[in-house]
Amino acid sequence: MSDIIRRDPRAEWIARNRLHPLHAAMQPAQHSWMGPNGVIRKNPHGIGFIGPNGIKRIDRSGAQQGGATKRSAAVEVQLPLHQVPQPAFYINVVPDMVGGRLSSHDRDLLGLAHQLAGKDGAVLAVVFGEHKENAFATAGVDRLLVLDGEEFSGYAPEQRVQGLRAVDNQFSPRHWLLPDSRSGGGELGRRFAAALGERPATRVWQVKDQECIGRAGAGLQDLARPVARLILAAIECAEPVSETRHEALPVELSTAVARSLSRIEDLGAVAVDPAAIPMAEAEFIFSGGNGVKDWGLFHRTAEALGATEGASRVAVDDGFMARDRQVGASGTWVTARVYVAVGISGAIQHLQGIGACDKVVAINLDPGCDMIKRADLSVIGESAEILQALIDAVEAYRNEAKRDAA
Repeated sequence: MSDIIRRDPRAEWIARNRLHPLHAAMQPAQHSWMGPNGVIRKNPHGIGFIGPNGIKRIDRSGAQQGGATKRSAAVEVQLPLHQVPQPAFYINVVPDMVGGRLSSHDRDLLGLAHQLAGKDGAVLAVVFGEHKENAFATAGVDRLLVLDGEEFSGYAPEQRVQGLRAVDNQFSPRHWLLPDSRSGGGELGRRFAAALGERPATRVWQVKDQECIGRAGAGLQDLARPVARLILAAIECAEPVSETRHEALPVELSTAVARSLSRIEDLGAVAVDPAAIPMAEAEFIFSGGNGVKDWGLFHRTAEALGATEGASRVAVDDGFMARDRQVGASGTWVTARVYVAVGISGAIQHLQGIGACDKVVAINLDPGCDMIKRADLSVIGESAEILQALIDAVEAYRNEAKRDAA
């Protein structure tokens, strides 16, 4: 038999043609890729994927079972329990907990803490106020300390610094890790460093060989320094914990937190027009594409949800949305906590622009489009009917809330 490799021009054409019904079948399975900060990401749903601890990953996409209809047949893996009965030291983490839940940035931070803790240390998460998170164990938390109280609610950085100082006095952690983010971790970490007299390592995206590597020079250069006691880490600083589950044992402070005479008064949340929020800073984006036929209904839905409006390039080129509302590699890269894509098929440039979004919701008629594959939650159906039902549900919820308040 000849060893000459034969090309299939038709298969190559189908692989290039995103509109062909067999396009998805011609794409190679992507099991790993490099993130924007140089960290290699892995696809835990890949067939035959073996984790670093030798645990076989289960394909939950339905591919191994012969289709999506057998997705329920996937077997859940019981992750091994990581226990530290007597920690030799602590690695303290202060997650942002935006909305009361761990964000992807927080999980990256816990992954870095797990690396620094090794087998002998324990990861202690310090959380302020009430939370809604129930996955601390799978995120890598060995000990959980909740500082609850009215003095920590709202914007109270000075009082939170007092709480962290009390934690530092009791547990004497080897390292403090906070997210270098706009959600509060960046400011709180710098205030805490000033209170401790420590020089923090900021914008750290990698810790390797006892060195912190952080961004400098407007993000164009790397600055290496010895591992600091207080680290403000950027997103994708490490792989999140995924191979083990942890105890997340609750701990308490042995002494009361000193009350600080706050020089800052929190006047509460201020209503802001979502349209005035820059796309790059918006937390909730409602984006429309070529599949939106009733743009008036689209605008009413975005107003009812209180979301910032966005659009695909096709919708912008057709004149339905302004150019500054375009999302994607050729528009604005967004980092929203929730991104709703209505009638957007999911071109590669658009998917690149929403790569850092936490949760993606897709509303589309085509169950096989790329946006549906990317989404965390998909709704298959006519966009007009779904948007009207969404408006009705929001109005019913608000009317019920008004009746309860009365």
